[in-house]
Amino acid sequence: MGPAREERPDHGVAPARRLGRRRFLGACAGLGIASVTATACDPAGPSREHPRAAASHRPETERDRPGTPDWRIAARAPAPAVAGYADRVSVTPGEECGLYVSTTAASFRVSAFRVGWYGGAQARLVWSSERVRGRVQAEPRFLPDTRTVRADWPRTLTFGTSGWPEGAYLLRLETDAGHQRYIPLILRSTRGTGRTVLMHAPATWQAYNRWGGYSLYAGASGAYATRSLAVSFDRPYDADGAEKFMVYERAAVVLAERLGIPLAYTTGTDVHRDPEVLRGAAAIVCLGHDEYWTPEQRRHVTQARDAGSNVAFLGANTCFRRVRLEEGRTRPDRTVVCYKTSVRADPFYTTRPALVATDFRGAPAPDPESSLTGVLYEGYPTDAPYVVHAADHWLYEGTGVRPGDRFDHLVGVEYDRVTPTAPVPEPLEITAHSPLVCGGRRSHSDSAYYTAGSGAGVFATGTMRWVEALMADTPDGGRDHAMDARTRAFVTRTTENALRAFAEGPATHHRPAARPNVSEVYRERT
Repeated sequence: MGPAREERPDHGVAPARRLGRRRFLGACAGLGIASVTATACDPAGPSREHPRAAASHRPETERDRPGTPDWRIAARAPAPAVAGYADRVSVTPGEECGLYVSTTAASFRVSAFRVGWYGGAQARLVWSSERVRGRVQAEPRFLPDTRTVRADWPRTLTFGTSGWPEGAYLLRLETDAGHQRYIPLILRSTRGTGRTVLMHAPATWQAYNRWGGYSLYAGASGAYATRSLAVSFDRPYDADGAEKFMVYERAAVVLAERLGIPLAYTTGTDVHRDPEVLRGAAAIVCLGHDEYWTPEQRRHVTQARDAGSNVAFLGANTCFRRVRLEEGRTRPDRTVVCYKTSVRADPFYTTRPALVATDFRGAPAPDPESSLTGVLYEGYPTDAPYVVHAADHWLYEGTGVRPGDRFDHLVGVEYDRVTPTAPVPEPLEITAHSPLVCGGRRSHSDSAYYTAGSGAGVFATGTMRWVEALMADTPDGGRDHAMDARTRAFVTRTTENALRAFAEGPATHHRPAARPNVSEVYRERT
């Protein structure tokens, strides 16, 4: 691997109105985000290849390698202490990646940890830099038309990824004062033939990101009306820098790698641009919170299903928002556009209705997500037991469940339902049917399994807590919502059953097809 390289400030930034300093400080005060000033970047020392860095790009060689137990953040940084972002959400092994870092510390170091099984350590150190001299970066820019915050910082350093195995990485920034922050990065696969493709959800990570005071949900005042209509990848993530990945994706990656099945890695934004990784895939796994999809991503996943690739939806509220990816300051696909209820303000509203950035089920081109997922997003928030219906389904083999068995708190905080009036593929079988109350209204959350004409099997959990439950009642289960070890064991075994079966190819070739029961369930239970 080549050394990390110094980058000089880029003075060719497109003009935009800056947030006034007082306004920026006010916007960030409640978030712990500091105002910063522009500086040049100093040279980084040479990078250091970790002695155990993998030569193979294939993740199967990684499962049983020794891990690095101290990959977790031990001292989460106050927001001004250190923050950064990468110039891409993913790279292929061997490509270079640029980092943009702001810190109040005199110096910092970057360590790249690959997430996996590693005998239970759950990550391995693949690379670390020498000390890089720290500088405080400029205040972010504010684009008033879409209320978009962009950091637009000059690049701090560039590093190569030669020899890095494909997979999900956490780049950990650590200052000389010990403050730490993550930057997520996917080392994506270019081919997925015969492999289970884990599809990460950076568009959703970015939609919820409030760094600089704005997200697709709220503006600096906290009001929905002042939310961004477009958000940029050219800024750090808030909180620890990788919150959505840590809560909704990491545990599923660890489990999949522990199983030893052939894996490939990609993101929704990469599938939007190029579906090649899905060609011939045994299965596609959508992780715990994957709400924001482009029409192109949805079309490519649907085509893969129709060619025989199994699909697992390990969350709820999947493929709910239709977005566009537009250019950032220096690269394409760096901006996530979603007008939501301001749909008539979208410039595509009258000219290209199929690309209008709103809910998939909404006008002017309604296309409910249930035609792909089998379930329809219904509500938020809720907290309810998961109730098994088809206990003899092959997905539940080895769990010991019986009809009516309950797993407290597993349904939440958002949920999906098989909605008889919505378009769904057939045959479709409800495997869990869980009564709940949401917003004072009684309803149900459903887990569902359907089989496509291609032979593909499709499983949707119907709850956003599924991946969280893989960590329930463990030290990593900080947001486990009082789920217990029994729930963890049930969800773990069910997920293992799905992944093992789906890795074998089209599910109907070796597992029973779905047994249609929607009319029966809703006649009896509603």
